[in-house]
Amino acid sequence: MEPIKPVEPSATHVCTTRQGAVRGRTGSDAVTSFLGIPYAAPPFGPLRFREPAPAAPWEGVRDAFAHGPSAPRAPYAPPMDVLIPDADGGQGEDCLNLSVWTPHPRPGGGLPVMVWLHGGAFSNGSGVGPAYDGAAFARDGVVCVNVNYRLGTDGFLRLPDRPDNRGLLDQIAALEWVRDNIEGFGGDPDRVTVFGESAGGMSIGVLLAQPRARGLFRRAVLQSGAAHHFLRPATADLITAHLAAALGIEATGVALTEAFARVPFGDLLPAQARLRAEMGARPDPALWGEAMLNMMPFEPVLDALPLPSADCGVDLLVGSNREEYRLFLVPTERLHLLSERKLRATTGAYGLDPDKALPVYAESRPGAAPGEIFDAVATDWFYRIPALRVAESVPGTHVYEFAWRSPQYGGLLGACHSAELGFVFDNLRDPVYAPMLGDRPPQDLADAMHGAWVAFAATGDPGWDAYDRETRTTMVFGASPDAPTELVRDPRAAERALWEGVR
Repeated sequence: MEPIKPVEPSATHVCTTRQGAVRGRTGSDAVTSFLGIPYAAPPFGPLRFREPAPAAPWEGVRDAFAHGPSAPRAPYAPPMDVLIPDADGGQGEDCLNLSVWTPHPRPGGGLPVMVWLHGGAFSNGSGVGPAYDGAAFARDGVVCVNVNYRLGTDGFLRLPDRPDNRGLLDQIAALEWVRDNIEGFGGDPDRVTVFGESAGGMSIGVLLAQPRARGLFRRAVLQSGAAHHFLRPATADLITAHLAAALGIEATGVALTEAFARVPFGDLLPAQARLRAEMGARPDPALWGEAMLNMMPFEPVLDALPLPSADCGVDLLVGSNREEYRLFLVPTERLHLLSERKLRATTGAYGLDPDKALPVYAESRPGAAPGEIFDAVATDWFYRIPALRVAESVPGTHVYEFAWRSPQYGGLLGACHSAELGFVFDNLRDPVYAPMLGDRPPQDLADAMHGAWVAFAATGDPGWDAYDRETRTTMVFGASPDAPTELVRDPRAAERALWEGVR
C-alpha cells in the first residue's frame, strides 16, 4: 500500500457523516481530530435502559473540537484514582459519543482503523482524556476511534422488560457507526481492528461470539481481558436484588425498572460503588454467585462461556501482564498482609488443588510471601489463562505478555494491570501515566509495542509467529532492561499446565 501523505497543518477540516457534517481541528503533527461525535441518541428519558437508538441528524456543520461527556459513573476509589488513567471531563446524558484521529480526513484514504474500548470493570473509566489520545496511531497511518459506552446500572444491570448487556449493545452501535462513516475520515471499513483493555478486552471476548457483531471488525486485540468473566442470569438477578435493597426499592417487574430510573445519580452511583465493598464484607456464594470470585457486580450477562469459534473470521492478538494483580495488592498494602489461609482458600475457589498447585508456583519464587504467590495465581486465573483459552480456540492467534516492571512503590508494583497502556498508545510523556510508570519509562519498549499494534492493524501480523499448542510462542515485551522484546516458547509451562481442564 502506498503511504498516504498527511494533511498539512491547518485550522480545521470538515468530514461528512450520515447524521451531518463535523468540523475537526488539525494539529502541528498533521493529525486531525474530530471529538465528541454522537453515534447514538442520549440513552435517557424514554430511552433509559433500552437498546441504543440512532443519533439525531443535524443541519450545518457541527464543531468537533472537544470530547463529549462520558457515561455517569462513580470515581475510582483511592489509591486507584491516582494510578488508573481516567478523564477529568464531564459526565452526562449525551454519553454515547466517540472521537476520531486521522492523518487523512477525506474519503479514499483506505487506512486501517482501530477502535478502542476502555476498561474499568464495567463500572468506571471512559474513552476520552489524554491517556487514550489516538494521535500516535494516526501519526503512524491508522485512523483511531475511541468510544464511550454505558457503565454500571445503565449498561449492565439486569432489569425486567429491558435488554441485557446494554453497554455491549452501545459498543456494537459504535462499530456500526464506524462501518457506515469511517470511509469519510480516510479509513477502510473492511480493515477495522477493535482493541480494548480489561473490561474492554472482556467485551471483545463476548463480541467475538455475538452474531450481531459479526462482520463489524476484521481484527481484534484483547489486552488483560478475554472470554472468561461473565454473570449467569440467576447471579445477575441477585445483583439486581442487592442493589434494589440498598436503595430501598421494593418494586418488581416493570415497576422495578421504573423505580431504578427515578433514583438520582447522586444516590445510584455511590450505591453501585458500595456493592463491591459489601461483597468483600459478606463473601458468601449464596449471596453473590460467581460474582464473588472477581468482585465485579457489573459484567456481561450470559448463559455460557463465550469462547470464539475457530472459524470466527477475525485475526486475534491476545495477552496479559505478568503481574496483573499487584495493582490490587501493592497500593492497598495487602501484598504482605495476605495470609496463607486466604491464599489456599482462593486457590481452591479458582478450581485448583492448593496442595498440588501452590508448590509449583512457589518453586520459581523462592521465599515469596503468600501475597506474592496470590498475585501469580490470581493473575493466571483472571487474565493469562483466559487469553490462552482464546488463542487455543482460534488458530493463527498471536499471543503477547507484558513483563516490564514499574519502579513505583519501591519496585513492588511490577508489571501490573494497566501498566501497558502508555506503551500501546505511545504516550509515555503524558503526566497521567507517571504515578503508574514513574518518570522515565523506556521509549524503546513503547516503540516496539505500539509498532506491533500498528502492524497488526495493517496486516494481521504483529511481527512474530502465531501461537499453537505445540510451540505456544509468546512475545514478551520488556523481558529485561536490555531487551524490549523477547520471543519465548511456553513461558511458565508448569504453572500453565495446572489449569488444563479448569474452567
